[in-house]
Amino acid sequence: MSCEENFFKQLRERGFRLTPQREIVLSVMHKMDGFATADEIYERVHAVTSSVDISTVYRTLGLLQEFRVVTSLDPGDGQRRYELLGLGGPHLHLICRSCGEVQGAELESARALADHLRGHYGFTADLARLSISGLCQACATGHNGGTMTSA
Repeated sequence: MSCEENFFKQLRERGFRLTPQREIVLSVMHKMDGFATADEIYERVHAVTSSVDISTVYRTLGLLQEFRVVTSLDPGDGQRRYELLGLGGPHLHLICRSCGEVQGAELESARALADHLRGHYGFTADLARLSISGLCQACATGHNGGTMTSA
């Protein structure tokens, strides 16, 4: 089942309608590589139709997150970014505090940490929402020149 079919199914099951606006936002997300701010998504949506306002984009992104079709993160610059999960599903986010690059990593990478937290503290970590700040390989070795890249 594609992520669109999954989203449409969840909408029906919860009594929501599939509106043209929701369909356009999801379509735009499919055409974007990686993360984008709500404003960037809105700009692309607005290029398709002027009948969708920014509040509709935010509401749709919230719904897509609730249905686990989209994830979001704030890499520390105050600009929340959204990413379509698609069929790949949830993953960790590794955020470079120097250049801003965001890399995805498999959830299994943090499984031992989650097990430790559960065993020692009784805390169940939501790994699908875990973001780890640090330095990417290029910044750690001084090969990035300190330039900020978009996530």
